Amino acid sequence: MSKQDLLKTANERWMALAFEQALLAQKLGEVPVGAILVQGEQLIASAHNQPIGNNDPTAHAEIQLLRKAGATLSNYRLPNTTLFVTLEPCAMCLGAMIHARVSKVVFGAYDEKTGVCGSCQDLVSSQCFNHSIDTQGGVLADECKQLLQQFFRQRRH
Repeated sequence: MSKQDLLKTANERWMALAFEQALLAQKLGEVPVGAILVQGEQLIASAHNQPIGNNDPTAHAEIQLLRKAGATLSNYRLPNTTLFVTLEPCAMCLGAMIHARVSKVVFGAYDEKTGVCGSCQDLVSSQCFNHSIDTQGGVLADECKQLLQQFFRQRRH
């Protein structure tokens, strides 16, 4: 097995934990997006979408996660971390990750409407930020996409 195969396996393992968070969001009637933050091989924090329940438009999974991780590590900077999230980040969440100095974001489903890691826009490649984040999309993409599609189908009926 190559190093890339091992990495893929690890990324899928971590994304599965983010997916569990998305399922928690769904049970609460929230858009099913989940996220975790890892440093090395250590899970630092996990979170899911909560804007509806918290009456807070900023309570996306990634923002909730960064708040928890900052409290856990007693630092607003989160260097040498990887954030796993089931849906490609929006501009607000990517901006927060940049400010937190997250090293890498790995996401599941691509978001053609609001994703800014290459789908709708590519802010990751922008030269206007003082920190750059590595990205990888499409990890467990089918599972993440199906969960979101199922959620929105149920909401429409």
